[in-house]
Amino acid sequence: MNDAVRKVGEAPKPSEASVWQVRAVAYELLVLSFRYPDRTLAKAVAGGEWEEAATEVVKALGVPMGDGFQSGQVDGRGIEELLHALRVEATRLFVGAPEPLASPFEGVWRAADDGVQALLFVSPHSMEVEHFMEACGVGRPEGTNEPLDHAATELEFLQWLCMLAYGMVEAPEGVGTPEGGWAGAHDRFLEEHARTWMPRFARKVAEETREPFYRSAAGLLEALLDGRSSEA
Repeated sequence: MNDAVRKVGEAPKPSEASVWQVRAVAYELLVLSFRYPDRTLAKAVAGGEWEEAATEVVKALGVPMGDGFQSGQVDGRGIEELLHALRVEATRLFVGAPEPLASPFEGVWRAADDGVQALLFVSPHSMEVEHFMEACGVGRPEGTNEPLDHAATELEFLQWLCMLAYGMVEAPEGVGTPEGGWAGAHDRFLEEHARTWMPRFARKVAEETREPFYRSAAGLLEALLDGRSSEA
């Protein structure tokens, strides 16, 4: 992810390079933002690189930003202090006790839409995500048991589909190109999954958070998924 922060600062305009490459970098920045905070994230936020990267991505894709996008920089806090604060806030928002303030799992949001109790791993929507990823050659990493419908995981999957569409990586051996190509797979997953719940997740994060960074990250996520980019 260090490369993500560095590369976004140099993000090419869609007129100069494939929009898929820019989208891949945008998703990578969001993965960094919504997985459990690490020192890479804290360093990028504290030093202003995150804000610079997000601004360049927005500019490159031509997405309009709402009021939720604010400076990602946190004044007066060093990396270690900020890392601790982000981890406390991530736990409060995304884990919670007894429930998270903003669940990062698609199945939870869509179970509420269906009026049923959310069950991690075995909800119909969670299983749909897993089956979609498996059809593209992606499975749960060995030794992990987190559902694949976590926001960061879905965003990382979208990043990978962009890289396949752009030709930056090759598909896993034995996996055929899906109908409509990898660009089509990206667009289907975006419409059938990410856009069905992540904008609401982003708004909830922005509403509940006490940390300016998460308000900015939520604003960036909502803007990139709202479908109004000039290159969408």
